[in-house]
Amino acid sequence: MNLSLIDPFLVVLLMLNFIQLGVGRLPTIIMMVALQGVILGVIFPFTHHDASAGWEGVISIRLLALAAAMIVMKGWLMPRMLYYAFKESQMRGQIDPYLGLTASLLLGALGTGVMMAFSSRLPLREEHASHLLVPAALSTVFTGLLILTTRREPLTQVAGYLVLENGIVIFGLLLVEAMPFLVEVGVLLDVFVGVFVMGIILQQVDRHLPSPGSDHLRTLKE
Repeated sequence: MNLSLIDPFLVVLLMLNFIQLGVGRLPTIIMMVALQGVILGVIFPFTHHDASAGWEGVISIRLLALAAAMIVMKGWLMPRMLYYAFKESQMRGQIDPYLGLTASLLLGALGTGVMMAFSSRLPLREEHASHLLVPAALSTVFTGLLILTTRREPLTQVAGYLVLENGIVIFGLLLVEAMPFLVEVGVLLDVFVGVFVMGIILQQVDRHLPSPGSDHLRTLKE
């Protein structure tokens, strides 16, 4: 597995983590979550690539199908569901966090530094220790937890859960060589996340919109 191919993408993922902690608008956070999902789908085939075996390891129908499924689920479907819930519930675009945006950003930067220092002490293989895969995974998990615990709005907390799950997926890429099938099955975790997001959406719509009934027909008649 040639991890040097995915290091630039992981740098972008870390930058998206900081953007999510520093912005105060929910649509922007949803967009950043979608971009993270697309990037994960793009780098997924590269983690199966063996540089000594040529590009046949990447150009595989199975890998391309899994990457496409990840992009559709993480980069389009679930962000689309979140944005639909945001529009239907008529929530304000501006979020009201428990912890200020500047403090969240500083805490996120501090946590990222700690995770990078911690990952350098882990007993990893040489090719894993010299790249950003483990630091990016731990930092993304920390960012997701920070969003979950410092944001008030349920939809923002769902976005934090998606970020946390992205970190778990990144960390799972370490197991591609040892257990590739297990990592690929891990993509199905998005199905559970989709059900979780749908439950939040239904709760938000039911809370902010009146239930349909015959009373509304009388209102229309008047």
